Amino acid sequence: MISSDHSKFLVGNYAQPAIEIVRGKGTKVWDSEGKEYLDFTTGIAVTNLGHSHPHWIHSVTDQANEMVHCSNLFSIPEQVRLAKRLVEKIGPGKLIFCNSGAEANEGLLKLARLVGNKQGTQPKHKIVVADNGFHGRTLGALSATASPKYRTGFEPLLPFFDFVPLNDIQAFDKAIDSETSAVLVESIQGEGGIYEAEDHFLQELAAICTARKVLLLLDEVQAGIGRTGEFLGFQKSGILPHAVAMAKGLGGGFPIGAIWIGEQYADTFGAGSHGTTFGGSPLACSAANAVLDVIEEEDLIAKTKRKGEYLKEKLLQFIPKYPALAHEVRGRGLMLALALKLDPSPIVQQLRDSGLLVVGAGGYAIRFLPPLNVQEEEIDHAIHIVDTIFSNFELNEVSS
Repeated sequence: MISSDHSKFLVGNYAQPAIEIVRGKGTKVWDSEGKEYLDFTTGIAVTNLGHSHPHWIHSVTDQANEMVHCSNLFSIPEQVRLAKRLVEKIGPGKLIFCNSGAEANEGLLKLARLVGNKQGTQPKHKIVVADNGFHGRTLGALSATASPKYRTGFEPLLPFFDFVPLNDIQAFDKAIDSETSAVLVESIQGEGGIYEAEDHFLQELAAICTARKVLLLLDEVQAGIGRTGEFLGFQKSGILPHAVAMAKGLGGGFPIGAIWIGEQYADTFGAGSHGTTFGGSPLACSAANAVLDVIEEEDLIAKTKRKGEYLKEKLLQFIPKYPALAHEVRGRGLMLALALKLDPSPIVQQLRDSGLLVVGAGGYAIRFLPPLNVQEEEIDHAIHIVDTIFSNFELNEVSS
């Protein structure tokens, strides 16, 4: 039961919740009434190791006993260790740590402004972004987000963004002009409905950006940290952007964001040009290092690719079985969407009532974001719940 204090003391920027979650273990969570749920939301692609992974708990507990917070005026060993590991996974460059995906994307926008202001006699300030993308709810990140769903009421937003369709290389090529400092895209549009940036599109876009001396910035906040079957989603295409934003799954549930900047621009931020009180704290970096430990030791990226193919195959079966409901499966790895022909909200609610937590997305989609260490039998159980709900939903629709 939801406490009456919820709406009394919390601002209503989120919809009124239907259940109160109090405990989690592995792929499962329990509400305050003791009901068990299979969690295929992972806090929206955050708890990549599931809930209460023992190594993660041990690492964070040990660090909390040593030191929780230290100012970035001093060197923090866990932060240095994490930066080194991320460079090894992404490519030559350096890291700035922060607290969230929106903050990481704000850092990318500031990088683009710094670089653009240093180029030539006329500063370059425009940024080309994709339609249907989502980069966060802070003012700069929101300005880079096209959907009126998020923008309405906050105008006027920052004016220097040009929006063009994802995967339309000619449109991106045309939009990049003498005033453009950067291009910012997601390798997979998460909130937009799990639409992938195609490999050849990213490859051609990288070539254009290099030729025009424009920054290529990748938002890997939702698609990163192993979720797609690569460490970062863009890596499937073989490109290397100029900078990358990360967050969500990086901390395994503890807030942390990161900005990787390639070596060409790694020294753009000078002393005092950017900062954060809490970013890269000993505790946050300990949590992120624990996530990387488990990903490496349990070979979760390779397992994610295999299990993602298994889940995708199961979801594809719903298209011929329920043609009035389902029409497409999008995404890869364990970042998948089942696109419906109607508003998925009532189905999401029925799935929740039947013990499966999923989350909607743009394009009438239901997102499936299980932990990277989900077991096949848990996938089978989730599919069985979906099948049951679809069967009943279709029957009710026909009878009505």
